[in-house]
Amino acid sequence: MRGRVRARTVALGALPAIVVLVLLALAPAAPAAGRAAEEGGATWDAGPERFESIPAYDVVLTIASNGDLHVRETITYDFARGGEHGIVRRLPYRRGDRLFEIRDVRTSSSTGAPARARTRRLWHDLLITVGDDDRTVRGRQAYVIEYTVSGAFTPGAVHDELNWDVLGTSWEVPIREAAVRVEAPVVLRKARCRSGTGEAVTGCLRDRDGPYAIEFTQSGLRPRESMRVTVLLPKGAITVPPPLRARPHWAVTWAGSGMLLLALAGIAAVAEIGRAGRTVPVDGGRVLLAFGGLLVAADVSHEIARHGVWALSAGDASLGGVTLAVVGTAIVSLHRFRVRITHRGPGERNRVGDEPPVRTDRLRRPSVLLVRSGRIAAADVTRGSEPGRRARRAAQRRPGGR
Repeated sequence: MRGRVRARTVALGALPAIVVLVLLALAPAAPAAGRAAEEGGATWDAGPERFESIPAYDVVLTIASNGDLHVRETITYDFARGGEHGIVRRLPYRRGDRLFEIRDVRTSSSTGAPARARTRRLWHDLLITVGDDDRTVRGRQAYVIEYTVSGAFTPGAVHDELNWDVLGTSWEVPIREAAVRVEAPVVLRKARCRSGTGEAVTGCLRDRDGPYAIEFTQSGLRPRESMRVTVLLPKGAITVPPPLRARPHWAVTWAGSGMLLLALAGIAAVAEIGRAGRTVPVDGGRVLLAFGGLLVAADVSHEIARHGVWALSAGDASLGGVTLAVVGTAIVSLHRFRVRITHRGPGERNRVGDEPPVRTDRLRRPSVLLVRSGRIAAADVTRGSEPGRRARRAAQRRPGGR
């Protein structure tokens, strides 16, 4: 009897859980499919009314005979219900010490969306913003981005190699269908494509369109997944200039090292002048400090204008400015130190240039006080103290004392 009652109680307790499972089983299948795709499926099934996505991403890479790479990207973007002002395309202009020159950026839209282009550099990427801050777009829009890349090819002994990340890994939305077409002025015999991110890469579908063009396709790319194309051309098939390399961040020659030694010698000279009691014009120190700061600022600004914030390097000009600034700072610091000591109040140490004060609290006999022309040289003897009174009486007993 107890067993039957317990079994009946367990069944009644499990009834709500069974109802929940049945309701989940009868729910629409679209959200479940979306979760399955998010957890590792090959297709991201998310409608434009809820999630943003890129239904189609078509790229044409045209290799020029002078080694430049002309790129034309056609991006079909599905915006969410709230809408956005446009899209942002990130292109690498530096990888390690390798630099790529990206120029001739042009944008347009076949669907009438705002397509004004603005470019700026951030970290090692060039950001191309396409759109208008005053207008919001919704639904499916098509954007065309065209640009030219110099320095993309790497010269080799047998082949010249192009290894290019076509889509980039900065897209935060899934890409349903992607196609990359490679066109060259010579026969393409060695070309391959890999898609994915990190170590999880897979091959792309390949379709040859004549001897001078190859097309790669891939579907179901998840956010931050890209397609990387590698092309090997016979040596001498095209003109490949030497790759652009960023200068090291510390580009100092022997001249700059000599300036650093001069800075150390200047600090030692200023210290010796201060110890000898001689004066150094403080205005000269301020001029050196200001001129050194301007020299460093000019060199850094020139490097930023040419290579960007993350590709700048400090050269001889910067080190020369640091040298002048260090010497000027030493002169100004010495002047301030002297002014601080000179303006001591009563009871503090004597002024610079005077003889050191006499420690009257340690004197056993007043006769050992230093007397100059009948006056006590030590100015810090307290009048009301016993040593002070003894010192005054001893000075008065001497001939000519007061």
